[in-house]
Amino acid sequence: MLDANLQSQLKTYLERVTRPIQITAHADDGAKSQEMLELLNTLVALSDKITLDVRRDSSERTPSFALTTPGQDIHLAFAGLPMGHEFTSLVLALLQVGGHPSKATAELIEQVQGLEGELKFETYFSLSCQNCPDVVQALNLAAVLNPRIQHVAIDGGLFPAEVEARQIMSVPTVYLNGEMFDQGRMTLEQIVAKLDTGSAKRDAEKIAAKAPFDVLVIGGGPAGAAAAIYAARKGIRTGVAAERFGGQVLDTMAIENFISVKETEGPKLATALEQHVREYEVDIMNLQRGTALTPAGDDGLVGITLENGAVLKSRTVILSTGARWRQMNVPGEDQYRNKGVAYCPHCDGPLFKGKRVAVVGGGNSGVEAAIDLAGLVSHVTLLEFDDKLRADEVLQKKLRSLGNVTIITSALTQEVLGDGQKVTGLVYKDRIGGDAHRIELEGIFVQIGLLPNTEWLKGAVALSPRGEIVIDDRGQTSVPGVFAAGDCTTVPYKQIIIAMGAGSTAALSAFDHLIRTSVPKSSGAVAEAA
Repeated sequence: MLDANLQSQLKTYLERVTRPIQITAHADDGAKSQEMLELLNTLVALSDKITLDVRRDSSERTPSFALTTPGQDIHLAFAGLPMGHEFTSLVLALLQVGGHPSKATAELIEQVQGLEGELKFETYFSLSCQNCPDVVQALNLAAVLNPRIQHVAIDGGLFPAEVEARQIMSVPTVYLNGEMFDQGRMTLEQIVAKLDTGSAKRDAEKIAAKAPFDVLVIGGGPAGAAAAIYAARKGIRTGVAAERFGGQVLDTMAIENFISVKETEGPKLATALEQHVREYEVDIMNLQRGTALTPAGDDGLVGITLENGAVLKSRTVILSTGARWRQMNVPGEDQYRNKGVAYCPHCDGPLFKGKRVAVVGGGNSGVEAAIDLAGLVSHVTLLEFDDKLRADEVLQKKLRSLGNVTIITSALTQEVLGDGQKVTGLVYKDRIGGDAHRIELEGIFVQIGLLPNTEWLKGAVALSPRGEIVIDDRGQTSVPGVFAAGDCTTVPYKQIIIAMGAGSTAALSAFDHLIRTSVPKSSGAVAEAA
């Protein structure tokens, strides 16, 4: 199951283990149980600190296995085979149960350890979901740190009856004490913030007390990360306020056009971005969303009001808020989101195995989604508003070669249909003939482009008709001292490498602005750096 190279790497990692790891497995005679036991026996062979107890008795979920260590009250388990994207989750769980410290901040660890009450988490994941490992790893760590927290990570594809009973149509899906807790990518910080209701107020108080910045970056995607690094390298006081570090990159599967890196995945790149920024003296404020921008007054400081009520001040601001998936905005879409309406085919596709689905959108993303889904589902119907597909020809050729795909062009999606619990179909209008048509299906994957995250900036900076921040070739907006970069701007091509270049440009422009303007009494960093 694990090739020689991977076993060698894993053996090196396991040398960091400082205390025994006890694995208790529940298995039967099925093929998946045998695969699980093969994996677990390999782990035992790679480290003398790992022991395995195999039980053939009935279990709530088989195959499954739990990790613990003698003398510690740890409740951490995997139901299924944590391979694919979840293999890293298994490795981290082994290390943390085995005593290797996590990279979480001391403050966050203290918050987790202070959580009270019995908290039993269940996370449903799919092996192809790039968003799931963040949630699985966060809750695994929580279970290691706090004996009152239990966590089991469940491969939804291996337990279809359970998934069906709970009407799970999107991963990751997290249950807490038997009730729905949340869906989608979450960091440990986000989970703790949701559990610890007083954390938002404390964060707001800490943020409001911060001294003014020289450069304040709003957004932590590729553009924001590049801007922060370029600004920090100038030796000036730099801050980043981000809702989630990595931005839209976190939702990207394969990246094959990042120059000098042949291939990577979005979450890996996002992690690398944050690690690089943390190499510098940058004040990173996660889980923060901007709600208002106030131009500089007599004090020369631009104000950014956050969702928690705190106000950050800075001599210059770089807006890099990125974009999000565009919605169809038709009746039924909101009602059936995560109940058949999905936006990530890689994450949620396995939950629709053997079912009928539609993909809305005929660009590269839509056609790639249809190709991927065709290998899982019984049938894919691709709907495109235009009279022809807009994807690259090589993708179109591949799509048309698939026998279980129907392509419909000039189709205007009008309504998502459902039975109150889940999607049952959709209605589209033929833009040429004018007739309405109904398609019976169980899933709809929306792939119709992006919308800039700029609603909160209306009236504060100039926006294009599409809601993009209008910038010049230096990244300057209509407001002095306020710059912007990345997918939220009028830059013509929304690409990771272009966003990074734009972020660097904005930071250099912000620095140039600083050295050409007077320094308010509250900050002398630029004068010293210059």
